[in-house]
Amino acid sequence: MSGLSGARVLAVLIKEFKQLTRDRLTYAMMLAMPVVQLLLFGYAINTEPRHLPTAVLVQEDSVFARSVLTGLKNSDYFDLVAQARSPQELDAMIRQGEAQFAITIPGDFTRRVVRGDGAQILVEADAADPSATGAAVAALAALPREALAHDLKRALAPLARGAPPFEVVIHRRFNPESITAYNIVPGLLGVILSMTLVMMTALSVTREIERGTMESLLATPVEPLEVMVGKLAPYVLVGLVQTALILILAATLFDVPMGGGWLGLSAGVGLFIVGSLALGFLISTVARSQLQAMQMSIFYMLPSILLSGFMFPFRGMPDWAQALGQVIPVTHFLRVVRGALLKGQAFPDMWRELAALLAFVLVVTALAMARYHRTLD
Repeated sequence: MSGLSGARVLAVLIKEFKQLTRDRLTYAMMLAMPVVQLLLFGYAINTEPRHLPTAVLVQEDSVFARSVLTGLKNSDYFDLVAQARSPQELDAMIRQGEAQFAITIPGDFTRRVVRGDGAQILVEADAADPSATGAAVAALAALPREALAHDLKRALAPLARGAPPFEVVIHRRFNPESITAYNIVPGLLGVILSMTLVMMTALSVTREIERGTMESLLATPVEPLEVMVGKLAPYVLVGLVQTALILILAATLFDVPMGGGWLGLSAGVGLFIVGSLALGFLISTVARSQLQAMQMSIFYMLPSILLSGFMFPFRGMPDWAQALGQVIPVTHFLRVVRGALLKGQAFPDMWRELAALLAFVLVVTALAMARYHRTLD
């Protein structure tokens, strides 16, 4: 055997590099993946959300009440986005996810402050994701001292030197013990379904193309939609079995509360499974090999995990990242699952998220059909 030849090694190296550049999709993903990771981890991820949407119910219009609201705004953790007219409206806002916090200032607030009679305000936090509210809840500790500092003067000055003029009563809703598993385990349903269904479908169809069996299928009078339905139908059953298994384990192993909302949850699961399978089918019409199909599936999974609110608080991300997250179906599916299990949301409470999932199914199915027709041609 002859020794190592630098010329032959160089020839093989040049050949391999040329082969790599011919595979444009793989080449592009090799360059794009680190850039996307850098941007997402560097700019989009924030574990201490600020400017959280806050709804208020002010039952008295007084100087003290306005000072409390001003103190909340100045903390940078709370954005007052709505003013409820009744306790029921305030409850609906936080249950439907329109507000992260709901604050009630009672009608006797000023009178109790002036008399030193144990004045209180109620702060209800959507604690389904403990990491999203932890810093904001901690910031409330300084509110009683600071909010009325400019109002307790002259005859009321002694109130500022004693105990805090009022108390903030915090009610952590949907996850009062701040158990992380209550938030993570339901979210895993969306991640697992995406990871398995999108990738399995993409690989399954691409495998047939590589083996040449797709040509036999194309020679039959089967319509494109019939091919798509026939290929995806078995995986619908796989998705349903996975869903049932995850929910059973979530309840038995992690004691995740099953709040109800089964009608909306069932609709969300069905739409998400069909949408994930249609996306996998779309990927298979673009990918030229199983390797490319797997690469594209992974490229889809990265923002799905980071921008959906699964690992990091959704409202902690900058506006541009939240806008991207709203396009990702996992974002809306996680809200459906957590809303049903942790909040007991009814079907009408989920209609926005279900409409987004339906739109995703229609758009991706249409694109998959268009791509499949072009592949046939």
